[in-house]
Amino acid sequence: MTGLMVSMLSFIAGVKNKLESEKGATATEYSLLVAFIAFLIIGGVTFFGQQLGAWFNGLGTTVGGWTNK
Repeated sequence: MTGLMVSMLSFIAGVKNKLESEKGATATEYSLLVAFIAFLIIGGVTFFGQQLGAWFNGLGTTVGGWTNK
């Protein structure tokens, strides 16, 4: 083989290897997974915070109604 053919085959093999690489796809999948988990945490904290606030308001009303004897 001539030097040009070897260089061409090496170039084609390198391009093929880069196209078959899944590093970019894996990074994208992980970033989507992290975003999904973050949205779940934000939603859960928001819901739990509202419920906890309502509970404390009810507790404050109950305690406010107590009288000292």
